[in-house]
Amino acid sequence: MKPIKLAKMDCQQICEEIGDFVVAAVLETGSSGCVIGLSGGVDSSTAAALIKKAFDRHNAKLAEPDPKLELVGYILPSGINRTQDEKDAESVAKHLGIRYEIHSIERLVESFRSTNPEAFDSHFHKGNMISRIRANVLSTKAATENKTLAGTGNKDEDVGIGYYTLFGDGAVHISPISGLPKRLVREMAAFLGLDRRIIQREPTAGLEPEQSDFKDLGYDYDVVELITAGLEQGFSMEELVEHEQIVPLVENQIGHYKTTYGSAKFASVQEVVEDVLERHRQAQRKMKIISPPTPLITLSHE
Repeated sequence: MKPIKLAKMDCQQICEEIGDFVVAAVLETGSSGCVIGLSGGVDSSTAAALIKKAFDRHNAKLAEPDPKLELVGYILPSGINRTQDEKDAESVAKHLGIRYEIHSIERLVESFRSTNPEAFDSHFHKGNMISRIRANVLSTKAATENKTLAGTGNKDEDVGIGYYTLFGDGAVHISPISGLPKRLVREMAAFLGLDRRIIQREPTAGLEPEQSDFKDLGYDYDVVELITAGLEQGFSMEELVEHEQIVPLVENQIGHYKTTYGSAKFASVQEVVEDVLERHRQAQRKMKIISPPTPLITLSHE
């Protein structure tokens, strides 16, 4: 069976392509820069670093008194978030040298007990509500500051399996890193000099107690990337289930999940492939509802 090809990138080229896309989008709307939500994770940190680099490059070419583009980071923890997340986000903002603000949204979340008490009975619905509250704060900050709201979703999450909240973290003006799978986001983060601990941090939406993406999904983003790449390259579901690249990776994930959480989420490779493909179909439906513009970037395949 032919191999599934995974994308490669020239970090400098992709950095410039994403940066040019962001600057063009900002200038087209006449905004004064970008607003971004910082969580302390690798996705938001990388997106912020790319935007800051692009703005610095653009601003260096300006002559006074031309207005310079500005990136502002907002750190919006709720009661569910770990203190370390807030510290990590703040460290990224300081490392990048951008203006930032920290605002707890816990009182906003609690205020929804008067209108949506049913959401507090479910970690799932409460978590999505928190995401939408955070999005409201960010989009309002963007509007009042005349800035463009930059999203932080990667390709595996947004395009691969739709792992985001509709009208929550998916409610953005532009989506700078949505062409990069998680694997390449980490590669870009290293290229940009971000802290190794942030690069290697376990992915979590931070919307439920003790939540992690792996715990929710039952597999990691390497699995998502490999299966969706195979789908894009014309492999059938039957071929994916038996593919020599997929089988050992997924079997390892199934075993790791059982060891970590005491019971298996999936019993077979076929179940995992079917789950990824179903989530991918759901992602396509979500994208028809809201689809922010994304940059054209150059990825190569062997």
